[in-house]
Amino acid sequence: MSKVIFARKSLFLGAAVGALLCAGVASAQDAPVAAAPEAASGDGLQDIVVTAERRSENLQKVPLSVAVVGGEELRNFQTGGEDILSLAGRVPGLYAETTTGRIFPRFYIRGLGNIDFYLGASQPVSIIQDDVVLEHVVLKSNPVFDVNQVEVLRGPQGSLFGRNTTAGIIKFDTIRPSNEFSARASASYGSYNTVTFDGGIGGPIAGDVLSLRISALYQHRDDWVDNTYVAPATFPSTDGTVSPKKNAMGGFNEKDIRVQLLYTPDSDFSLLLSAHKRDYDGTSTIFHRGALKKGSNDISAEPRDRIALDEAQNNPQAYKTSGGQLKMNYDFGPVALTSITAVEGALGYSRGDTDGGAGVNFPFSVAPAVPAPNGFGQSQGNLRGLTQFTQELRLASDGDGPFKWQIGGMYFDQRDVTEFYQRTYFLLPNQPTYNPNNFVRLHDVNTSWAIFGQASYQVTPALTITAGGRITEDKKQTRLVRSVLNATGKTDMFPVTAPRFVELKDTQPSWDISALYEVSPDFSIYARVARGFRGPTIQGRSAVFNSAFTTAQSETIVSWEGGFKSKLFNDTLRFNASAFYYTVNDIQLNGNDSNGNGVLFNADKAKAYGMEADLDLRPIRNLTLTAGLSLLHSEIKDKRVFAQACSLNGVLVCTVQDPIVSRNPADGKTTPGITYYGPNTTYFAQIDGNPLPNAPKYTVDFTGRYDLPISDSGKVFIATDWNLQGYTNLVLYKTKEFYANGNFEGGVKVGYTGGNGDWEIALFGRNITNEKNLKGVIENYMAAVFNEPRVVGISFSGKLH
Repeated sequence: MSKVIFARKSLFLGAAVGALLCAGVASAQDAPVAAAPEAASGDGLQDIVVTAERRSENLQKVPLSVAVVGGEELRNFQTGGEDILSLAGRVPGLYAETTTGRIFPRFYIRGLGNIDFYLGASQPVSIIQDDVVLEHVVLKSNPVFDVNQVEVLRGPQGSLFGRNTTAGIIKFDTIRPSNEFSARASASYGSYNTVTFDGGIGGPIAGDVLSLRISALYQHRDDWVDNTYVAPATFPSTDGTVSPKKNAMGGFNEKDIRVQLLYTPDSDFSLLLSAHKRDYDGTSTIFHRGALKKGSNDISAEPRDRIALDEAQNNPQAYKTSGGQLKMNYDFGPVALTSITAVEGALGYSRGDTDGGAGVNFPFSVAPAVPAPNGFGQSQGNLRGLTQFTQELRLASDGDGPFKWQIGGMYFDQRDVTEFYQRTYFLLPNQPTYNPNNFVRLHDVNTSWAIFGQASYQVTPALTITAGGRITEDKKQTRLVRSVLNATGKTDMFPVTAPRFVELKDTQPSWDISALYEVSPDFSIYARVARGFRGPTIQGRSAVFNSAFTTAQSETIVSWEGGFKSKLFNDTLRFNASAFYYTVNDIQLNGNDSNGNGVLFNADKAKAYGMEADLDLRPIRNLTLTAGLSLLHSEIKDKRVFAQACSLNGVLVCTVQDPIVSRNPADGKTTPGITYYGPNTTYFAQIDGNPLPNAPKYTVDFTGRYDLPISDSGKVFIATDWNLQGYTNLVLYKTKEFYANGNFEGGVKVGYTGGNGDWEIALFGRNITNEKNLKGVIENYMAAVFNEPRVVGISFSGKLH
């Protein structure tokens, strides 16, 4: 069976790479990639307009690497109930995953991201939704619905958008109100009672002056994972979790609404007022303990729909978010002024059985000890309240002259109160280790201001030079408001010598310079160099384990890239490519301490190089093909840095392939090699030369759609999309277990469109081959996180205008 799967993946890889190479010498890092293409209604490809530089421009004329996914393509991916993570693998250079459920997506661009699951974690990929930066990880999970377009800007982006980012930006633009009536909706029903509705309706409500749009999203899936734990009389659940229980977890309910009001009294002034609200409840990430066996990466034996959990009430989570913005534009003639004021808020919790199994099923013994239940672990993160305020002012030149410029400023203020609870808090009161005081409360403040500007000049009709700069101050504060107390509430467990308040601040420049040369109207080349930085970071969650905060100073990046863009053969082929090289100095990394808790630290640097290429091809009138390819080589460069490796009760449970040292808990001394000193022994692996975590060596995407007209207004169609992911290390150190290689997933859709494309009915399948892919791990429990199961169903979409 494994040989058949390997052959199938190899055939797919060869076909997709062949499609890229056969398309000719041109470039497409900015085409809509790995997304189900639109119906091939015309002979050629349509131009794509982007706002990657805060003004509407043809994608082929923008001197940086931008990938675009249209709203319809994104909705096709999410038909089976998927969320924002569905972008992973559909855009070359972009990867996404989570080990904390739907409320905590983590994004990586060109290998740069952050594997930290801390609620206050800083990420080098920024999310921009309707021109507003969403900084906190919970805000980044805000569902995208009634979307017009998604743009992925690869590489440092420090001149124009929101916060500084060393990796890149994912920019979501929703459908805005207009003075013409329009309505659209898509609905689907599939396996596990999966229901999705995504729609919007809008138009004028007071002549040409006032217009309204209301958008909504509803998603539901029944619980489909069984908790099979049958507790022996001597080891019942210590926190009251009911088991065995059929269909105990795995489902979710997502309810979202957005209202936008646009006021345009004349052609010079516009005011957009919008508000949105989210109500979500579901299941946190399910960790399958022991799915990985020492020395092997094979997860085929672990069922995806069954797990034995003895604690954590089957991993519930629930969040509410809300927000709004006021955007004003005034055109003075030669210049235009834009003001964007926005407020975001969130609160909620996520609880999980972090050991991913029942301790009694994984007995621990080291001679001459008697085997005993092993590895009890559960935790809960509470976001008691979060507010984010942003204000941006921007003044930009207006017109089509050879010289264009923008200047502006931004202020950012985020405050939250976050709590972390550990296992003994949740135990039944009759348990001897029950401790109702086993939680901490933190108050975090992050403020930032920036002044930025950008200018471009068309030196000749063929050559345009663009340069931008930014000065940013970023300040973070974390205060321990409440520390862990003992069970009687009389003894504070936090170290007396550790600070309870930490403040970090840094001011840094960011800049970029690019040149675009139009060789011909159909072919351009560009080059870009950029510097970015990510501000200092504080990790406060360690306080719940009575450990001091850990911190990391700012990281900086200098990135070089070049590429070319083209649209050839009478607009039937768009094929672009880019190559890049970057160095990140003082890169912020996240490892684990002896409790499995995240620890921040800086490594000297990381280096990477690679390329991205993608194409759109319409070889005949009714056939559209797309393909995308990314290649990446990344390395951590620091011989002094060691990361704690997988251990449980002092035993190294995985196969580490890096140089390793053992730490004696009695005296704190380390010894080269693997030496067991007792149940508190810890092991550290040297990570110099290792790839960045969650940085695939390659990704390949392919989509196709064929339409067969059967009447003047109707067509039968078949569409498919596939993606393949190369070797991806999931942790900082190298092992025989904690990596993914050959993750493979595809979708199929067959249906009918009528009314000249105004409505569609179809049968669909997501993860149609039901691949079980490794997406994450909990190291000390050899636990695996899997991708979504196969979902098949029926969908309907329509629009009025």
